[in-house]
Amino acid sequence: MNDDTVTAAAGSSAAGTSSRYGLALFDLDHTLLPLDSDHSWGVFTTELGWTDKAEFARRNDEFFAQYRAGTLDIHDYVRFATDAVRRQGADAAAAAHRRFMDEVIGPAILPAARALVQQHRDAGDEVVIVTATNAFVTRPIAEALGVRELIAVDLVRDESGWITGAIDGVPSAREGKVTRMEHWLAARGWTWADVETTFYSDSLNDLALLERVDHPVATNPDPRLRALAAERGWRILDLFPQEQQ
Repeated sequence: MNDDTVTAAAGSSAAGTSSRYGLALFDLDHTLLPLDSDHSWGVFTTELGWTDKAEFARRNDEFFAQYRAGTLDIHDYVRFATDAVRRQGADAAAAAHRRFMDEVIGPAILPAARALVQQHRDAGDEVVIVTATNAFVTRPIAEALGVRELIAVDLVRDESGWITGAIDGVPSAREGKVTRMEHWLAARGWTWADVETTFYSDSLNDLALLERVDHPVATNPDPRLRALAAERGWRILDLFPQEQQ
């Protein structure tokens, strides 16, 4: 773990610098995980034979490039990303996801990420994962990290309770992360003025929320975010070695 990890956590309100309630917000992919969970899930299910390998890989990589460039249409992507699992049904999907957790996600949850989350808990902060990946993929990951509060892309469910491939409500992507956080705060009777917030993210896609919080932390940042963070004097945290990102 980088020595800066301790320093990064020290910006939280629970460190004694504010009477406001401390919130530690985390993006998930390439922030707490050294991979993209949605992209990896697509690769995993293709290896199970759920999709045509070449065609799925082409489209999956294309969507991932759009995400990195900030041009992704999240509704199109979610329909694509959930199509195979939707057709398999709930039982097969749940069994596959358990294997995914064991084989892909478990080994990718590194001690440095666990330690950073625990530092905020020890400081008395509420920990929230705020991700643009859908809740079907990410809920078990949040649980594996010991994080109860998850703001993810919610999926519409049909009369049987299974996903349809459509997004339910505001997607927690780009500016939508700010909106969803405001909904989360309002549900607790809070506003931004009642909390002191730290947000960790790797991507310029999260600029709206990074600009909204009290303590933005560019974490394993992509080149564009690294440059902007340096320009603005934001904390930069390299939680993982470069080869693991």
